[in-house]
Amino acid sequence: MDVDQPSRVGALLREWRRRRRLSQLELALLADTSARHLSCVETGRARPSRAMVLRLSTALDVPLRERNTLLLAADYAPAYRESSLDDEEMASVRAALDTMLTAHEPYPAVVVDRLWNVVTGNRAMAVLTDGIPARLMDSPNVYRLTLHPDGLAPRLANLGQFRTLALQRLRRQADATGDAELRALYEEIRDYPAPAPEDAPAPAPAQAPALTPGPGPGPAPGPDTLATRPGPFQVPLRVRTPMGELSMFSTMATFGAPADVTLSELAIELFYPLDEFTTNALRALGSTPGPLSPAPSIG
Repeated sequence: MDVDQPSRVGALLREWRRRRRLSQLELALLADTSARHLSCVETGRARPSRAMVLRLSTALDVPLRERNTLLLAADYAPAYRESSLDDEEMASVRAALDTMLTAHEPYPAVVVDRLWNVVTGNRAMAVLTDGIPARLMDSPNVYRLTLHPDGLAPRLANLGQFRTLALQRLRRQADATGDAELRALYEEIRDYPAPAPEDAPAPAPAQAPALTPGPGPGPAPGPDTLATRPGPFQVPLRVRTPMGELSMFSTMATFGAPADVTLSELAIELFYPLDEFTTNALRALGSTPGPLSPAPSIG
């Protein structure tokens, strides 16, 4: 082993500790070691054992891919394999993803990797990808599809707000993981043309119209009126479509206790309707196979 090898793993561990904003003492307590030993590891005066590298990685919540990097830096073999979804051992994973995506229809759902590249999606995703040019769909990435000026962006009714939230989320993820590719994606998306602040909330009228029908005759509240109503989500996904404006929110699902790099980096984003109009519109689309296209294959 090269004499400077412990310094390399030590420098990487120090970088992760600082990224997590932990002192040497705090990390030592979490990893059940001494601050003195940790200091020696970080400065290269001591070589950590394989078990110590893994304990520190766990305490620092280092992604599995980067845990392998730390092990290699300490001259140990990687602890976690990186499989292909096509592998026979991943058949149960493919089946689970297929089940989740299909069961979620007629609402959109998409599977992404650590860089937000689309692995697969269900048929209902067509409501979001309709009209996006082939050059963006050939190697689809959620952030490019959503915020590229030729992607979904022109159809977003709240583009400015959604763009701000999306960039904040991507920057936090890049900062937390130290992933250079995520940082590059953030810088690319950040440099897309920013929208004019036309989707800022309009000032409230002097007397707001009723949101529920009164005792006398009168028009039912329309989408514009309902859009001003406070909701449970700060920035829902509001998409203009030929059917009208669809409002959705999403949740993220991941696999528990993964021991494979690929599996640890997969996430499933599930979209849900935020109002009755969106619910009915998506159900109507789901019962009409024409507008929807088959989802790409997982394996």
